[in-house]
Amino acid sequence: MKNSCSSLIFFLALGIFGIITTEMGMIGVLPQVTQKFHIAPSEAGYLVSAFALIVAITGPFLTLLASGMNRKAILLSAILMFAISNLVYAYTTRFEVMLAFRIVPAFFHPVFFSIALATAASLVPPEKSGKAVTRVMAGVTVGFAFGVPITSYLSTKISLEAAFLFGAIVSVIAFIGILVWLPSMPVKKRMSFGKQLGILRKPQLWLTILIVVIIFTAMSSVYSYFAEYLGEVTQMNGTWISVMLMIFGVTMIAGNFLFGFFLNKSMTKTVILFPLGYAVIYLFIYYWGSHFWPMAVIVFVWGAVHSGGLILSQALLMTDAKEAPEFGNSLFVSFSNVGITVGTWIGGLFISQLGEHQLIWSGIILLLFAFLLIMIKAAIFKSHVEKVSMN
Repeated sequence: MKNSCSSLIFFLALGIFGIITTEMGMIGVLPQVTQKFHIAPSEAGYLVSAFALIVAITGPFLTLLASGMNRKAILLSAILMFAISNLVYAYTTRFEVMLAFRIVPAFFHPVFFSIALATAASLVPPEKSGKAVTRVMAGVTVGFAFGVPITSYLSTKISLEAAFLFGAIVSVIAFIGILVWLPSMPVKKRMSFGKQLGILRKPQLWLTILIVVIIFTAMSSVYSYFAEYLGEVTQMNGTWISVMLMIFGVTMIAGNFLFGFFLNKSMTKTVILFPLGYAVIYLFIYYWGSHFWPMAVIVFVWGAVHSGGLILSQALLMTDAKEAPEFGNSLFVSFSNVGITVGTWIGGLFISQLGEHQLIWSGIILLLFAFLLIMIKAAIFKSHVEKVSMN
């Protein structure tokens, strides 16, 4: 039983790895996509923003609808769609078709995440559920660490088709594993729609959601054009860009542990200092981005700090949505993708109007805005606590 549970958790994590590889791997191959279809970088960026926009718009609602369906059927349908979409990316000769098949799997993205996490938690005793969820969520970080750079490397060394076939193969393996190891899981009892939606009546939650959106907008406005920036400003070739993507992802793993420690020590201080620290990283990129080795060193730190945005944003949101954790998780997935959508658009706008080097200022401006919102929330929350204590 223990072995079957471990195997299933592995395949759920592999499914998330495949989804992250499909979603974010596109960032590493945008230059090749631009060349293949003879389009502008900002137009190729739609492949990132369109995916994120659909996740953002539909995530919470589809998660609510899926909460009453057989979990196995939902998970298998979702991961199969990602496999099919990667096959389409590999062989289509039309940009419009590729864009369409970025939109279709995006509907399944938040549903797979929410249900995979809920399934992992239900497989083990309550005291071990946190550990099981963490192991499944490891698929996100490993996707950034290895899925994205492997996709980029394959597109550079072999072909764009090989890069997308890698994503398809990963999804097929995850599909088979879930099919074999997961029993049929019809939902016997679920939280009512009204109770889940009730958390949206909290004003504090909406301010947190806005902060999460701005943080992700700031991060994605630059990261979405990671390969483009390193190629045009730092003058790195495709091989070095793949190496930098892998370094970025590996240091993200270290950043998860680091920011987890910081959040446990003091969530308030970590959240307040994060946007300022990230803005300093962006300043280093701006002034040293055209120098090969300094930029390579900066990428080490950049990846670790970038992961902090993910972990502290989720911690912030789940603190305010603890009454309905599954729906709260879907809100995180949805609104983080709002940030990715807007950030990709803003980054593309900066590139088209000001050039790749000035792209960094989009991130700096947005991070300062996030810092302002965090300070406003801290002041409101402090005022609220003082009022409650006086009463």
